Amino acid sequence: MTAFAWKGVNSQGRTLKGVRDADSAKAARALLRKEGILVTHVQEQNSQTLAASKDINFKKLFQRISISDVAVSTRLLATLLKSGIPLVEALNALIEQLEKPELKAAFNQTRDKVNEGISLAEALAEHSKIFTPLYINMVSAGEASGTLEVVLERLAEFLESQARLRGKVVSAMAYPMFMGLMGFAVIALMMVVVVPKVTSIFEDFDQVLPWYTRMLIGTSHLISGYWWALLAVFGGLFYWFRRWKSTEEGREKWDRFLLRVPQIGQLIVMIAVTRFSRTLSTLLSSGVPMLNAMDISRRVLGNTILMNVIEEARTSVREGESIAGPIKRSGHFPPIVTHMIAIGERSGHLEDMLENVAMAYEDQVDNKLTMLTSLLEPTMIALMGGIAGTIAFSILMPLMRLNEFIG
Repeated sequence: MTAFAWKGVNSQGRTLKGVRDADSAKAARALLRKEGILVTHVQEQNSQTLAASKDINFKKLFQRISISDVAVSTRLLATLLKSGIPLVEALNALIEQLEKPELKAAFNQTRDKVNEGISLAEALAEHSKIFTPLYINMVSAGEASGTLEVVLERLAEFLESQARLRGKVVSAMAYPMFMGLMGFAVIALMMVVVVPKVTSIFEDFDQVLPWYTRMLIGTSHLISGYWWALLAVFGGLFYWFRRWKSTEEGREKWDRFLLRVPQIGQLIVMIAVTRFSRTLSTLLSSGVPMLNAMDISRRVLGNTILMNVIEEARTSVREGESIAGPIKRSGHFPPIVTHMIAIGERSGHLEDMLENVAMAYEDQVDNKLTMLTSLLEPTMIALMGGIAGTIAFSILMPLMRLNEFIG
Protein backbone atom coordinates (compact mmCIF):
# COMPACT_ATOMS: atom_id res chain seq x y z
CA MET A 1 0.00 0.00 0.00
CA THR A 2 0.98 3.62 -0.60
CA ALA A 3 0.43 6.62 1.66
CA PHE A 4 -1.69 9.41 0.14
CA ALA A 5 -2.02 12.90 1.59
CA TRP A 6 -5.56 14.20 1.11
CA LYS A 7 -7.75 17.23 1.68
CA GLY A 8 -11.52 17.28 1.71
CA VAL A 9 -14.80 18.53 3.19
CA ASN A 10 -17.11 16.51 5.44
CA SER A 11 -20.91 16.63 5.61
CA GLN A 12 -20.80 19.49 8.15
CA GLY A 13 -18.74 21.62 5.77
CA ARG A 14 -15.53 21.33 7.80
CA THR A 15 -12.25 21.22 5.88
CA LEU A 16 -10.24 18.14 6.79
CA LYS A 17 -6.87 16.74 5.78
CA GLY A 18 -4.78 13.70 6.62
CA VAL A 19 -2.89 10.70 5.33
CA ARG A 20 -4.51 7.47 4.12
CA ASP A 21 -2.96 4.16 3.05
CA ALA A 22 -4.47 2.78 -0.17
CA ASP A 23 -3.53 0.88 -3.33
CA SER A 24 -4.14 3.93 -5.52
CA ALA A 25 -5.40 7.49 -5.43
CA LYS A 26 -8.76 6.26 -6.73
CA ALA A 27 -8.99 3.71 -3.90
CA ALA A 28 -8.14 6.43 -1.37
CA ARG A 29 -10.94 8.62 -2.73
CA ALA A 30 -13.38 5.69 -2.52
CA LEU A 31 -12.44 4.96 1.10
CA LEU A 32 -12.88 8.60 2.09
CA ARG A 33 -16.18 8.85 0.19
CA LYS A 34 -17.54 5.97 2.29
CA GLU A 35 -16.75 8.06 5.37
CA GLY A 36 -18.77 10.99 4.03
CA ILE A 37 -15.77 13.07 2.97
CA LEU A 38 -15.78 14.93 -0.36
CA VAL A 39 -12.14 14.77 -1.46
CA THR A 40 -10.74 17.89 -3.11
CA HIS A 41 -7.10 16.86 -3.37
CA VAL A 42 -5.13 13.57 -3.20
CA GLN A 43 -1.36 13.30 -3.61
CA GLU A 44 0.97 10.36 -3.19
CA GLN A 45 3.57 10.90 -0.47
CA ASN A 46 6.65 10.26 -2.56
CA SER A 47 10.23 11.18 -1.69
CA GLN A 48 9.71 14.77 -2.84
CA THR A 49 6.67 15.39 -0.65
CA LEU A 50 8.39 13.68 2.26
CA ALA A 51 11.44 15.88 1.80
CA ALA A 52 9.23 18.94 1.68
CA SER A 53 7.54 17.84 4.88
CA LYS A 54 10.93 17.91 6.60
CA ASP A 55 11.22 21.65 6.05
CA ILE A 56 10.86 23.78 9.15
CA ASN A 57 7.21 24.29 9.98
CA PHE A 58 6.91 26.74 12.86
CA LYS A 59 3.21 26.03 13.21
CA LYS A 60 3.96 22.38 14.00
CA LEU A 61 6.25 23.44 16.83
CA PHE A 62 3.13 24.50 18.72
CA GLN A 63 1.11 21.44 17.66
CA ARG A 64 3.25 18.70 19.14
CA ILE A 65 1.35 15.85 20.68
CA SER A 66 1.67 15.90 24.45
CA ILE A 67 0.85 13.31 27.10
CA SER A 68 -2.26 15.34 27.91
CA ASP A 69 -3.48 15.08 24.30
CA VAL A 70 -3.14 11.29 24.35
CA ALA A 71 -4.78 11.13 27.80
CA VAL A 72 -7.82 13.14 26.66
CA SER A 73 -8.18 10.99 23.52
CA THR A 74 -7.89 7.80 25.57
CA ARG A 75 -10.51 8.90 28.09
CA LEU A 76 -12.91 9.91 25.34
CA LEU A 77 -12.47 6.54 23.60
CA ALA A 78 -13.03 4.73 26.90
CA THR A 79 -16.23 6.71 27.50
CA LEU A 80 -17.55 5.89 24.03
CA LEU A 81 -16.82 2.18 24.46
CA LYS A 82 -18.44 2.11 27.93
CA SER A 83 -21.57 3.57 26.31
CA GLY A 84 -21.84 0.43 24.14
CA ILE A 85 -20.60 1.97 20.90
CA PRO A 86 -18.65 -0.48 18.66
CA LEU A 87 -14.91 0.16 18.39
CA VAL A 88 -14.88 1.41 14.78
CA GLU A 89 -17.78 3.81 15.38
CA ALA A 90 -16.11 4.98 18.59
CA LEU A 91 -12.92 5.69 16.64
CA ASN A 92 -14.95 7.62 14.05
CA ALA A 93 -16.50 9.75 16.78
CA LEU A 94 -13.09 10.28 18.38
CA ILE A 95 -11.51 11.38 15.10
CA GLU A 96 -14.18 14.06 14.62
CA GLN A 97 -13.28 15.54 18.01
CA LEU A 98 -9.52 15.69 17.44
CA GLU A 99 -7.85 18.90 16.30
CA LYS A 100 -4.14 18.13 16.05
CA PRO A 101 -3.46 16.81 12.51
CA GLU A 102 -0.79 14.27 13.48
CA LEU A 103 -2.93 12.68 16.19
CA LYS A 104 -5.97 12.75 13.89
CA ALA A 105 -3.99 11.01 11.13
CA ALA A 106 -2.75 8.36 13.56
CA PHE A 107 -6.27 7.49 14.70
CA ASN A 108 -7.48 7.62 11.08
CA GLN A 109 -4.97 4.97 10.06
CA THR A 110 -5.69 3.00 13.24
CA ARG A 111 -9.39 2.88 12.40
CA ASP A 112 -8.63 1.67 8.87
CA LYS A 113 -6.44 -1.12 10.22
CA VAL A 114 -9.13 -2.15 12.72
CA ASN A 115 -11.62 -2.20 9.83
CA GLU A 116 -9.32 -4.62 8.06
CA GLY A 117 -9.43 -7.01 11.02
CA ILE A 118 -6.21 -6.03 12.79
CA SER A 119 -6.36 -5.65 16.57
CA LEU A 120 -6.37 -2.18 18.09
CA ALA A 121 -3.03 -2.78 19.83
CA GLU A 122 -1.32 -3.84 16.60
CA ALA A 123 -2.76 -0.86 14.74
CA LEU A 124 -1.59 1.57 17.45
CA ALA A 125 1.86 -0.04 17.50
CA GLU A 126 2.51 1.37 14.01
CA HIS A 127 2.58 4.86 15.61
CA SER A 128 5.32 4.30 18.18
CA LYS A 129 6.17 8.02 18.34
CA ILE A 130 2.74 8.70 19.83
CA PHE A 131 1.83 5.51 21.67
CA THR A 132 4.43 4.08 24.05
CA PRO A 133 5.09 0.35 24.67
CA LEU A 134 3.21 0.75 27.95
CA TYR A 135 0.16 2.02 26.06
CA ILE A 136 0.31 -0.79 23.49
CA ASN A 137 0.75 -3.54 26.08
CA MET A 138 -2.16 -2.29 28.19
CA VAL A 139 -4.45 -2.09 25.16
CA SER A 140 -3.37 -5.59 24.14
CA ALA A 141 -4.13 -6.92 27.63
CA GLY A 142 -7.50 -5.18 27.61
CA GLU A 143 -8.44 -6.71 24.26
CA ALA A 144 -7.34 -10.18 25.41
CA SER A 145 -9.37 -9.96 28.63
CA GLY A 146 -12.43 -8.30 27.06
CA THR A 147 -12.12 -5.26 29.32
CA LEU A 148 -10.78 -2.75 26.82
CA GLU A 149 -12.92 0.14 28.07
CA VAL A 150 -11.81 -0.42 31.68
CA VAL A 151 -8.16 -0.61 30.68
CA LEU A 152 -8.44 2.54 28.56
CA GLU A 153 -9.97 4.42 31.48
CA ARG A 154 -7.19 3.24 33.77
CA LEU A 155 -4.65 4.18 31.11
CA ALA A 156 -6.14 7.67 30.84
CA GLU A 157 -5.83 8.12 34.61
CA PHE A 158 -2.21 6.98 34.44
CA LEU A 159 -1.36 9.39 31.60
CA GLU A 160 -3.06 12.26 33.43
CA SER A 161 -1.02 11.55 36.57
CA GLN A 162 2.18 11.48 34.49
CA ALA A 163 1.23 14.77 32.85
CA ARG A 164 0.63 16.33 36.29
CA LEU A 165 4.00 15.11 37.54
CA ARG A 166 5.80 16.43 34.48
CA GLY A 167 3.93 19.72 34.78
CA LYS A 168 5.06 20.12 38.39
CA VAL A 169 8.71 19.57 37.46
CA VAL A 170 8.57 21.93 34.46
CA SER A 171 6.73 24.71 36.33
CA ALA A 172 9.13 24.42 39.27
CA MET A 173 12.15 24.87 36.99
CA ALA A 174 10.70 27.53 34.68
CA TYR A 175 11.04 30.52 37.02
CA PRO A 176 14.64 29.81 38.17
CA MET A 177 15.71 29.23 34.57
CA PHE A 178 14.09 32.51 33.52
CA MET A 179 15.83 34.34 36.34
CA GLY A 180 19.16 32.78 35.39
CA LEU A 181 18.82 33.79 31.75
CA MET A 182 17.83 37.35 32.65
CA GLY A 183 20.68 37.66 35.15
CA PHE A 184 23.16 36.33 32.59
CA ALA A 185 21.88 38.81 29.99
CA VAL A 186 22.17 41.76 32.39
CA ILE A 187 25.73 40.83 33.45
CA ALA A 188 26.77 40.29 29.82
CA LEU A 189 25.36 43.72 28.93
CA MET A 190 27.31 45.31 31.79
CA MET A 191 30.55 43.63 30.73
CA VAL A 192 30.17 44.52 27.04
CA VAL A 193 28.64 48.04 27.22
CA VAL A 194 28.93 49.58 30.69
CA VAL A 195 32.36 48.41 31.89
CA PRO A 196 34.34 49.54 28.79
CA LYS A 197 32.79 53.04 28.93
CA VAL A 198 33.43 53.52 32.63
CA THR A 199 36.92 52.02 32.71
CA SER A 200 37.99 54.16 29.75
CA ILE A 201 38.35 56.97 32.34
CA PHE A 202 41.36 55.18 33.85
CA GLU A 203 43.29 55.40 30.59
CA ASP A 204 43.85 59.17 31.06
CA PHE A 205 45.59 58.69 34.42
CA ASP A 206 48.98 57.15 34.93
CA GLN A 207 48.07 55.04 37.92
CA VAL A 208 48.40 51.35 38.66
CA LEU A 209 44.97 49.80 38.97
CA PRO A 210 44.11 47.10 41.53
CA TRP A 211 44.42 43.51 40.34
CA TYR A 212 40.67 42.94 40.49
CA THR A 213 40.01 45.98 38.29
CA ARG A 214 42.60 44.83 35.77
CA MET A 215 40.96 41.40 35.75
CA LEU A 216 37.55 42.98 35.18
CA ILE A 217 38.84 45.08 32.28
CA GLY A 218 40.57 42.03 30.75
CA THR A 219 37.40 39.96 31.04
CA SER A 220 35.37 42.75 29.46
CA HIS A 221 37.79 43.03 26.52
CA LEU A 222 37.76 39.25 26.11
CA ILE A 223 33.97 39.08 25.99
CA SER A 224 33.46 42.10 23.73
CA GLY A 225 36.36 41.33 21.38
CA TYR A 226 36.23 37.53 21.19
CA TRP A 227 32.58 36.68 21.90
CA TRP A 228 32.45 34.60 18.73
CA ALA A 229 35.38 32.47 19.92
CA LEU A 230 33.77 32.02 23.33
CA LEU A 231 30.54 30.94 21.68
CA ALA A 232 32.48 28.45 19.54
CA VAL A 233 34.29 27.06 22.61
CA PHE A 234 31.12 26.70 24.67
CA GLY A 235 29.27 25.26 21.67
CA GLY A 236 32.05 22.73 21.15
CA LEU A 237 32.05 21.79 24.83
CA PHE A 238 28.28 21.35 24.78
CA TYR A 239 28.48 19.20 21.65
CA TRP A 240 31.23 17.07 23.17
CA PHE A 241 29.20 16.66 26.39
CA ARG A 242 26.13 15.56 24.42
CA ARG A 243 28.22 13.05 22.44
CA TRP A 244 29.84 11.72 25.60
CA LYS A 245 26.51 11.45 27.41
CA SER A 246 24.99 9.57 24.45
CA THR A 247 27.50 6.75 24.93
CA GLU A 248 26.65 3.92 27.31
CA GLU A 249 29.61 4.65 29.58
CA GLY A 250 29.01 8.41 29.60
CA ARG A 251 25.31 8.07 30.34
CA GLU A 252 25.99 5.71 33.23
CA LYS A 253 28.65 7.98 34.76
CA TRP A 254 26.44 11.06 34.40
CA ASP A 255 23.42 9.32 35.93
CA ARG A 256 25.55 8.07 38.82
CA PHE A 257 26.87 11.60 39.38
CA LEU A 258 23.34 13.04 39.44
CA LEU A 259 22.27 10.54 42.09
CA ARG A 260 25.13 11.73 44.31
CA VAL A 261 24.28 15.43 44.05
CA PRO A 262 22.66 16.57 47.34
CA GLN A 263 18.92 17.22 47.10
CA ILE A 264 18.92 16.68 43.31
CA GLY A 265 19.72 12.99 43.69
CA GLN A 266 16.91 12.57 46.22
CA LEU A 267 14.47 14.29 43.87
CA ILE A 268 15.50 12.03 40.97
CA VAL A 269 14.91 8.94 43.11
CA MET A 270 11.51 10.23 44.27
CA ILE A 271 10.38 10.90 40.70
CA ALA A 272 11.69 7.48 39.60
CA VAL A 273 9.85 5.73 42.46
CA THR A 274 6.63 7.53 41.54
CA ARG A 275 6.90 6.60 37.85
CA PHE A 276 7.94 3.01 38.48
CA SER A 277 5.28 2.30 41.13
CA ARG A 278 2.41 3.82 39.20
CA THR A 279 3.45 2.26 35.88
CA LEU A 280 3.91 -1.22 37.34
CA SER A 281 0.66 -0.97 39.30
CA THR A 282 -1.27 0.13 36.21
CA LEU A 283 0.19 -2.62 34.03
CA LEU A 284 -0.38 -5.40 36.57
CA SER A 285 -3.95 -4.22 37.21
CA SER A 286 -4.58 -4.36 33.46
CA GLY A 287 -3.46 -7.98 33.21
CA VAL A 288 0.00 -7.50 31.71
CA PRO A 289 2.36 -10.35 32.79
CA MET A 290 4.85 -9.47 35.54
CA LEU A 291 8.04 -9.78 33.47
CA ASN A 292 6.66 -7.67 30.63
CA ALA A 293 5.30 -5.14 33.11
CA MET A 294 8.67 -4.81 34.84
CA ASP A 295 10.48 -4.39 31.52
CA ILE A 296 8.13 -1.57 30.48
CA SER A 297 8.24 0.05 33.93
CA ARG A 298 12.04 -0.03 33.84
CA ARG A 299 12.11 2.21 30.77
CA VAL A 300 10.20 5.09 32.40
CA LEU A 301 12.78 5.62 35.18
CA GLY A 302 15.04 7.88 33.10
CA ASN A 303 18.21 6.90 35.01
CA THR A 304 20.42 4.02 33.86
CA ILE A 305 21.58 3.14 37.38
CA LEU A 306 18.00 2.73 38.60
CA MET A 307 17.07 0.94 35.38
CA ASN A 308 19.82 -1.60 36.01
CA VAL A 309 18.42 -2.21 39.50
CA ILE A 310 14.98 -3.04 38.08
CA GLU A 311 16.57 -5.25 35.40
CA GLU A 312 18.31 -7.22 38.16
CA ALA A 313 15.00 -7.49 40.00
CA ARG A 314 13.35 -8.71 36.80
CA THR A 315 16.01 -11.41 36.42
CA SER A 316 15.44 -12.44 40.03
CA VAL A 317 11.70 -12.69 39.48
CA ARG A 318 12.33 -14.92 36.46
CA GLU A 319 14.37 -17.17 38.73
CA GLY A 320 11.64 -17.28 41.36
CA GLU A 321 12.86 -14.59 43.77
CA SER A 322 10.81 -11.63 45.01
CA ILE A 323 10.96 -8.11 43.58
CA ALA A 324 11.82 -6.44 46.87
CA GLY A 325 15.08 -8.36 47.50
CA PRO A 326 17.25 -7.04 44.63
CA ILE A 327 15.78 -3.53 44.97
CA LYS A 328 16.67 -3.48 48.67
CA ARG A 329 20.22 -4.77 48.06
CA SER A 330 20.90 -2.00 45.52
CA GLY A 331 20.62 0.68 48.19
CA HIS A 332 19.27 3.21 45.69
CA PHE A 333 15.59 2.96 46.63
CA PRO A 334 14.24 4.16 50.00
CA PRO A 335 13.75 1.35 52.56
CA ILE A 336 10.05 2.17 52.97
CA VAL A 337 9.51 1.42 49.26
CA THR A 338 11.10 -2.02 49.38
CA HIS A 339 9.26 -2.75 52.64
CA MET A 340 5.87 -1.88 51.14
CA ILE A 341 6.61 -3.89 47.98
CA ALA A 342 7.56 -6.91 50.11
CA ILE A 343 4.29 -6.59 52.07
CA GLY A 344 2.33 -6.32 48.82
CA GLU A 345 3.97 -9.47 47.45
CA ARG A 346 3.25 -11.46 50.61
CA SER A 347 -0.36 -10.29 50.88
CA GLY A 348 -1.15 -10.69 47.18
CA HIS A 349 -2.09 -7.01 46.83
CA LEU A 350 1.04 -5.75 45.07
CA GLU A 351 -0.89 -3.50 42.67
CA ASP A 352 -2.67 -1.67 45.51
CA MET A 353 0.55 -1.31 47.50
CA LEU A 354 2.39 0.11 44.49
CA GLU A 355 -0.44 2.59 43.93
CA ASN A 356 -0.12 3.70 47.56
CA VAL A 357 3.63 4.15 47.11
CA ALA A 358 3.07 6.24 43.97
CA MET A 359 0.53 8.50 45.68
CA ALA A 360 2.76 9.01 48.73
CA TYR A 361 5.83 9.84 46.69
CA GLU A 362 3.92 12.12 44.34
CA ASP A 363 3.14 14.29 47.37
CA GLN A 364 6.80 14.12 48.43
CA VAL A 365 7.92 15.19 44.96
CA ASP A 366 5.57 18.17 45.17
CA ASN A 367 6.95 19.16 48.59
CA LYS A 368 10.55 18.65 47.46
CA LEU A 369 10.08 20.79 44.36
CA THR A 370 8.49 23.54 46.44
CA MET A 371 11.40 23.47 48.88
CA LEU A 372 14.07 23.46 46.16
CA THR A 373 12.37 26.29 44.31
CA SER A 374 12.13 28.38 47.48
CA LEU A 375 15.86 27.79 48.12
CA LEU A 376 16.95 28.29 44.53
CA GLU A 377 15.36 31.71 44.14
CA PRO A 378 17.28 33.51 46.94
CA THR A 379 20.46 31.61 46.00
CA MET A 380 20.29 32.89 42.42
CA ILE A 381 19.49 36.42 43.63
CA ALA A 382 22.49 36.34 45.97
CA LEU A 383 24.74 34.97 43.20
CA MET A 384 23.70 37.57 40.65
CA GLY A 385 23.88 40.31 43.26
CA GLY A 386 27.36 39.15 44.24
CA ILE A 387 28.56 39.29 40.62
CA ALA A 388 27.03 42.74 40.08
CA GLY A 389 28.48 43.93 43.40
CA THR A 390 31.95 42.67 42.43
CA ILE A 391 31.75 44.58 39.15
CA ALA A 392 30.63 47.76 40.93
CA PHE A 393 33.35 47.38 43.59
CA SER A 394 36.05 46.87 40.95
CA ILE A 395 35.01 50.11 39.24
CA LEU A 396 34.26 52.31 42.26
CA MET A 397 37.41 51.63 44.27
CA PRO A 398 39.81 53.00 41.59
CA LEU A 399 37.45 55.95 41.02
CA MET A 400 37.60 56.83 44.71
CA ARG A 401 41.38 56.73 44.62
CA LEU A 402 41.35 58.98 41.53
CA ASN A 403 39.23 61.51 43.42
CA GLU A 404 41.76 61.46 46.27
CA PHE A 405 44.60 61.91 43.78
CA ILE A 406 42.86 64.82 42.03
CA GLY A 407 41.87 66.40 45.37
